[in-house]
Amino acid sequence: MRTRAAGMLRRGGAVEDDMAATTPDHNRSTGAPVEVHRARLPNGLDVLVLANPVVPLVTIEIDVHNGAYVETDEFDGLSHLYEHMFFKANERIPDQESYWRRTRELGMEFNGTTSEERVNYYFTLHASRLEDGLRFMSDAIRTPLFLPQELEREREVVIGEYDRAESDPSYHLHVAVAEKLWYRHYVRKNVIGTRAVILGATPEKMHRIQRRFYVPNNSALLLAGAVEPQRAIDSAARIFGDWPAAADPLAGDPPPHHPPLTAPALVVVERPVHAVTLVQAWHGPNTELEREATYVADVLSFIVGQRNSSFYRRLVDSGLVSSASLHYQTLRYTGPIQAHVVTSAERFHAARLVLQEELERLANGDGFNDEELATAITQLGIEQIYDAERPSQLVHTLGYWWAIAGVDYYLDYAEKLRRVQRADVEAFARRYLLERPCVTGVLISADDRARLGHLEAT
Repeated sequence: MRTRAAGMLRRGGAVEDDMAATTPDHNRSTGAPVEVHRARLPNGLDVLVLANPVVPLVTIEIDVHNGAYVETDEFDGLSHLYEHMFFKANERIPDQESYWRRTRELGMEFNGTTSEERVNYYFTLHASRLEDGLRFMSDAIRTPLFLPQELEREREVVIGEYDRAESDPSYHLHVAVAEKLWYRHYVRKNVIGTRAVILGATPEKMHRIQRRFYVPNNSALLLAGAVEPQRAIDSAARIFGDWPAAADPLAGDPPPHHPPLTAPALVVVERPVHAVTLVQAWHGPNTELEREATYVADVLSFIVGQRNSSFYRRLVDSGLVSSASLHYQTLRYTGPIQAHVVTSAERFHAARLVLQEELERLANGDGFNDEELATAITQLGIEQIYDAERPSQLVHTLGYWWAIAGVDYYLDYAEKLRRVQRADVEAFARRYLLERPCVTGVLISADDRARLGHLEAT
């Protein structure tokens, strides 16, 4: 299973009248590259359909408001383990072998992912098997058995992923920075979890996750490919309409927002590495409280990521570093901004100084020009259009935005980008990269650490 480094009560099987209509006029008015046909079933399940008849395939995806951001210490990493257990026995499929047999009969490709604020599961199969696929998905999400022997096997699989992560020196840098950046609620960002919690997982804990989060009013069903929208919605209502709604899983215990850093921090991780990695991390905007700033963050990230940018030329083309990046991850509960450079011990101090200079140049407008700004806005819009060419991939993107920001975030994206002005980018860099404290992380060998001398937080 892949773990991603990029988000709702009456019973019955009919579609609510006020949500059953598709929304093509809205989609066209915002310039979105596709029409998203939307409905909400009386039990709260959101149904989203992306019709594309070019290839006779359909992708069926379920997205759930689940992941690290809802986990306490007791459940640290169990959203990811649950993802592994999804593809196992349920009330209709008695064991793992029967599950594999049925996937072969349906000719399905399938997978799932877990991230900070979303877990998703998806099947791709021939469009003629749509209803078979919907029933298969319904059984998997509604009636898992969590057999002890299957759970024991999957615990070991996840621990294997944990072991592989720990064998990578950069993982230890990532954890050290994250623990400082999310100092109050680190567990809410720790997707891979804690070894002891994973090894101590029980079927009862899996069922507790299911009863709380795997309910229709906390989920979305997405269908993409060669389907007729209204017929697909009707099929979804018939098969998922009697899935009982439950209490809002986030109403009584909403995920906390991360408090801001009060001072800069420095962490140094010593491992047997040949290069020196420097990371600077800040709290970025979130889609719940600072939505407009998230579009500016994307524009800024695109500008500095181009090979002709001042950021790239002064750091990479100069030979100070072998690689350099500045990126932002959009999330509902504080997205991180990270600058990442790889250099040598001899060039470390000079590279760190130039990195700081480039952040200052972005804030005062010298780090980019009007043409670079216009290109970023245009190219980000074009990328959204290209992404729409493959329904089986676009459905994952749409499910992600449903989970962390709402579908309209995706539909309005190009229009919101066009509103970004030069002053917005400068103000963003000043506010988030200069005025806010950051966590500085350094991955270095013990010998090189001794050569660097005293280091201070930025």
